[in-house]
Amino acid sequence: MSHGLAIVTGHSRGLGAALAEALLQRGYRVLGISRRAHAELGSRGMREGAHLEEWAADLASPGPVAERLERWLAGLDAASFESATLINNAAMLTPPGPIDRRTVQEIADGVRVGLEAPLLLSAAFLRATRDWRGARRVLNISSGLGRRGMAAQAIYCAIKAGLDNASRAMALDEAARPNGARIVSLAPGVIDTDMQTQIRRADPDGFPDQGAFIGMKTGGQLASPADAAARVLAYLARDDFGANPVADIRDPVK
Repeated sequence: MSHGLAIVTGHSRGLGAALAEALLQRGYRVLGISRRAHAELGSRGMREGAHLEEWAADLASPGPVAERLERWLAGLDAASFESATLINNAAMLTPPGPIDRRTVQEIADGVRVGLEAPLLLSAAFLRATRDWRGARRVLNISSGLGRRGMAAQAIYCAIKAGLDNASRAMALDEAARPNGARIVSLAPGVIDTDMQTQIRRADPDGFPDQGAFIGMKTGGQLASPADAAARVLAYLARDDFGANPVADIRDPVK
């Protein structure tokens, strides 16, 4: 029996890549979904029983990906897995600035990748695993900006706020069902990724908080993807995972 099954979106870089690598090292069967494959992930050391499968897919068009995921899950032997976990990690950061400076396509793609895709993939995952007996979990990677506003980040704030509240609603639905899935929208802290690099290089005109992000980098306040992944997976493994459907990795353990 495999230790568990994990689906990770946006697994080709940043936090997603670190999560996929750590899960493989723990013996999981991992399905990674990103626009491109990870160049080295499949060649790195994996625990016995681990397996990596990668789908090249653009989550700005999430419908076909969700349909494929549901068919794929339906074809698996549920008894082979102790648990099944969907990690909605993929995000698209549009250039910071007032929303009227963004194109229709930038706004639409950001919302589709960051909010529509997690909703469709979660629905497919929950349907396909409804009769599985092992633990079922959905982990949505959120942000502190889902809980407070920031100038020049209207699109990102809206996406993460929507993800938080959708997680609350899904958790209520699942709590009323036998072996309902546990749902959490988790803010992982500020991580040193390509997304942070993009923010620091943004046009400061219209982005008054740019200096704060530069200061976090120069002050050594950014977590590495590997460290952040370890903390996220530790949270995922907690016995009380799901007790709070909206959480922050930086909150003290109660």
